Amino acid sequence: MVTEKRVNSTNDTCETFCFDEDKVNRMQPKINKVEGVEQIFKALADATRLKIAYALTLEKELCVCDVAHIIGCTKATASHHLRLLRNMGLAKYRKEGKLVFYSLEDEHIHQLVTIATVHAKEGVGSGE
Repeated sequence: MVTEKRVNSTNDTCETFCFDEDKVNRMQPKINKVEGVEQIFKALADATRLKIAYALTLEKELCVCDVAHIIGCTKATASHHLRLLRNMGLAKYRKEGKLVFYSLEDEHIHQLVTIATVHAKEGVGSGE
């Protein structure tokens, strides 16, 4: 679990304002390449959706009813969160008769969730 550590240091900012003009000019055109990434993190910032995404890293696909039981919620709540994941491009679904099965959209999402989970388990970023 990642925890925040407050630092009561006044040495964590520059004491004067200056910048490396070459670095700034080189980086400014590149920085907009992150557009759209915030939607992925916004989707995964919700604990319920993150649990669902993590469950989908452990099982290739899950029925809506399975997801509801796994995370301990109603079928309607599970459907709502799965639909949001799908609409945000993180999950896909297929219908088989009366059942709807969800899976992660692609390997990138699987890797992102897996890496974040490993990172949190290692306590990285907790200030330890």
